Amino acid sequence: MSFYLYLFLGFLGGIPAGMGMGGGTVTIPLLVLVGGVEQKIAQCANLFSFLPMSVGALKTHSENGLLKTRGILWVILPALLFSALGATLAAALPSDVLRKAFGVFLIGLSFVTLQQNLKTKNGN
Repeated sequence: MSFYLYLFLGFLGGIPAGMGMGGGTVTIPLLVLVGGVEQKIAQCANLFSFLPMSVGALKTHSENGLLKTRGILWVILPALLFSALGATLAAALPSDVLRKAFGVFLIGLSFVTLQQNLKTKNGN
């Protein structure tokens, strides 16, 4: 039964990932809360699954003319550096701390998104 559960959770996380909306914000909580997976394992599984998903998404977006590469190097270089630092930090921290930090991140992201939507709705 767990194979089908994880397959379904991968399906739910893959859709927003393919749309470029950060599948990890869906996949990680699903794996932890529904799948009963430890936070560190969920984060690693998300990162590992990101590799083939990003190739497919990049191919599709490129075919549709949505891939703009101007200035991308200035995004990639610091992202590589800080992702390595973040991975080192995540490896050193207990899963409980990571779970709480991720929860705080999601709450903050929710407030920012809500504020942006309220501004757009009010015409500001």
